[in-house]
Amino acid sequence: HPGYGFLAQIPSFVKACESNGIEFIGPSSDALTKMGTKIRAREIAANIGVPVIPGSTEAVESEEDVMEVAEKVGYPVLVKAVYGGGGRGMRIANNKRDIPQAMELARLEADFAFGNPKLYVEKLIAKPRHIEFQLLADKKGNIIHLGERDCSIQRRYQKLIEETPSPIMTNELRRAMAKAAIRVAKAVNYTNAGTVEFLVDKEKHFYFLEMNTRLQVEHLITEMVTGVDIVKEQIKITA
Repeated sequence: HPGYGFLAQIPSFVKACESNGIEFIGPSSDALTKMGTKIRAREIAANIGVPVIPGSTEAVESEEDVMEVAEKVGYPVLVKAVYGGGGRGMRIANNKRDIPQAMELARLEADFAFGNPKLYVEKLIAKPRHIEFQLLADKKGNIIHLGERDCSIQRRYQKLIEETPSPIMTNELRRAMAKAAIRVAKAVNYTNAGTVEFLVDKEKHFYFLEMNTRLQVEHLITEMVTGVDIVKEQIKITA
């Protein structure tokens, strides 16, 4: 069991386990690879009809690339690390004058934190709610969700407080978002525990953000509300 960091999301480690007959308690190396970059994950979600935040469909190389996307989707935009996570490698550009510094800072942070400076761009959603759905998937194609966690209270894109259920959730919205989360997981033949993250705007339109292909630190509040021991289920699924 890799825990919720370190080796939990490194496809080469999982591939080594698979090649040596060791059961890794988590998803396959193929699922990790497909969901490991923001651009690839966005493409997979868009291809199955799950809404994604408007933005670039590939990595941006120059300031002109960023401006082209920004003019298409409208300012402000978020310049983000392709291999990012945990709120690192992200900078806002409110206009074209902000782009050079946003790119430089995001690139430096991405290279330092993730060893890869590649960036992409997406529209900044104003005052969003950040909602994530906890999934459990067995090896026979069955996937369930254990409800949502609301992690909208953040500082510098780092989650401070999580709560479940979300105070903005309706039964209809929960059904739609859970269905979308499960479709994303099915698209990559996902197994074990994972979390699909969305942003929800003021009109309650939701957009796929990313998939966390591991157990999350905050899984405990889902366990408290549902009574399901997620780590125990991870081990049972693998066994």
